[in-house]
Amino acid sequence: MPRMNVRTRLTVLLGTVLAILSFGVAHAQQDPIKIGEINSYTGPLAAFTVPYRNGWELAVEEINAKGGVLGRPLEVIARDDGGKPANAIKFAEELTRRENVDLLAGTFLSNIGLAVADFASRNKTLFIASEPLSDAVVWSKGNDYTFRLRPSTYMQAAMLAEEAAKLPAKRWATVAPNYEYGQSAVKAFKEVLQARRPDVEFVEEQWPALFKIDAGATVQALARAEPDAIFNVTFSIDLAKFVREGQLRGLFADREVASLLTGEPEYLDPLKDEAPEGWIVTGYPWQSVNTPEHRAFRAAYETRFNDYPRAGSIVGYNTILTIAAMLEKAGSTDTDAMVAAMKDLELDTPFGRITYRALDHQSTMGAFVGRTAKVDGAGVMVDFRYANGADYLPDDETVKKLRPGR
Repeated sequence: MPRMNVRTRLTVLLGTVLAILSFGVAHAQQDPIKIGEINSYTGPLAAFTVPYRNGWELAVEEINAKGGVLGRPLEVIARDDGGKPANAIKFAEELTRRENVDLLAGTFLSNIGLAVADFASRNKTLFIASEPLSDAVVWSKGNDYTFRLRPSTYMQAAMLAEEAAKLPAKRWATVAPNYEYGQSAVKAFKEVLQARRPDVEFVEEQWPALFKIDAGATVQALARAEPDAIFNVTFSIDLAKFVREGQLRGLFADREVASLLTGEPEYLDPLKDEAPEGWIVTGYPWQSVNTPEHRAFRAAYETRFNDYPRAGSIVGYNTILTIAAMLEKAGSTDTDAMVAAMKDLELDTPFGRITYRALDHQSTMGAFVGRTAKVDGAGVMVDFRYANGADYLPDDETVKKLRPGR
């Protein structure tokens, strides 16, 4: 075998080094962008969070089929917090320190969303709060690293208060779960309704523990107050018990009810033929939204899962669309670059175009407002309209007072 001279050996060595470096760069470019996802996938909340998971899975599959983002596939590493804030924090630590995720997303209950938002702030980690509705997430306890997708408690309560102000009802009662979300919802509804109708008074408040409602006692207390109308914030199994007992005792006869989230199929469908009729609700009439963007989403979802989408499906799908749009704008997974990209981020969704406001990190995603009815023995939303979230956010000066340091 002929011996190579020094120049030849150097050329071969340099070629080998370049090949190794090129392989390393190409391999690094294919490393996935990791998203740490935390949610309550078991228990009463699974009716929402399982369709939510379907939604983000569909979006990840669609994006990766087109080459991913920044030339890299998206990978979601999900954890089930079991509805406990302590579990959520444990998983947030595991995901960021052991799994080396690039950002966090998810959560459902407001107390868990607030706990993860605090973790994100302390650990300088971007957190996309998909679902928790607490106003504190973006206002009183808002931080530089947390952004929220869903229309907030204030926004949805304001949508209902706008409709409630048109009613002749003057005496109102409220029923809400006794934790941050329920308390914020009642506060916002009162504030907006009384600003529109100073003649309105609130004559009774009921605060059942979350998922532990004594429906009989609650209904009796509301009936004794003889309100003209009721603002309801119960959901999931509490809603089913409240509706059943209220109908048995005639609480809803000749009374208007404005009800947060009740038009979402997660909560309306399980009621079946017990679904209330004529309630003013926020929700998601998936059967009847006929924009091109929504038709495309619904067709893809039904094909992939052989099922119809729920509100959670939209939230999960939009969470991944948000992350993909943010990454394209940021051009990297550097946390500071991603946080900067989230401010005033705009993207198209099945509900139309939304923006994440730089001022308070709240998206302008909206909700549908309409009335409940029964068709073929099942609850549906009718006479609905899409309420753009941007129209139900406080002005900048108000937000600066609500969000310290802004």
